[in-house]
Amino acid sequence: MSLCVKTLDELGIPNQAHVLSAHRTPDATAKFAREAADRGIRVMIAAAGGAAHLAGVISAYTWLPVLGVPIQSSALHGLDSLLSMAQMPGGIPVGTLAIGSAGAKNAALLAAAILAISDKKIRQSLQAFRKRQTEAVLAAKLPK
Repeated sequence: MSLCVKTLDELGIPNQAHVLSAHRTPDATAKFAREAADRGIRVMIAAAGGAAHLAGVISAYTWLPVLGVPIQSSALHGLDSLLSMAQMPGGIPVGTLAIGSAGAKNAALLAAAILAISDKKIRQSLQAFRKRQTEAVLAAKLPK
């Protein structure tokens, strides 16, 4: 998830990271999710592996948008995590991204896009990021 934090920082989006577990710290997780909106949080990103319940549990306790990043597990290479997040029951949505680092980066970019709807500074930062990304692709040269 370091790529998620790095991308949010690059875009100038204030963020915070916490270690929680749907199974090992259920009370702390519920409290964190219930109080997030009152603390000024506007989008939540949760990463989890294996059964990957964290994003769903957080979503169950908040009205805020929750983005889930499946972590690659040793047993099923993240497919278990992906399916656990993507197959949430109706009424408890989790926007599920790709497994691993691509998902972490895209979670930050999707959170930025959500925030950019109502925040001009973030919108400008996201637009500049996309412009730099486009320019880098167009400037790339094929090896000879």
